Amino acid sequence: MLAEQLHLPDDDSTTIPSVTTRSPSSNRPRAAAPVWLQRLSLLVLVLFCVYLGVLVMILPWWSRIWDHNAFILARPALRTILHNGAVRGLISGLGLLDIWIGISEAVHYRDFRD
Repeated sequence: MLAEQLHLPDDDSTTIPSVTTRSPSSNRPRAAAPVWLQRLSLLVLVLFCVYLGVLVMILPWWSRIWDHNAFILARPALRTILHNGAVRGLISGLGLLDIWIGISEAVHYRDFRD
């Protein structure tokens, strides 16, 4: 396919081969997705962001899960860092940020129509 696009001269001159461009019909904009699909994808995004945000916000303060985690208990250096209250607060802040992103997407939603 590339060999067909390059126009090589017949003689042995030192000219640079030119590359052909695509036809204008392949550059036309694609149609927007149906409105129901846009709204469904927004709903899935918002639910995912809020669910993940609540989980990340609550999980560091849930001592049964956070303090007795086999992954964290196997690494003493990581355990001292993750049991720090400031680090727990930072992780909870990331959860709040994720909730904020989900709500912001819902508030600023606009349908794209043809």
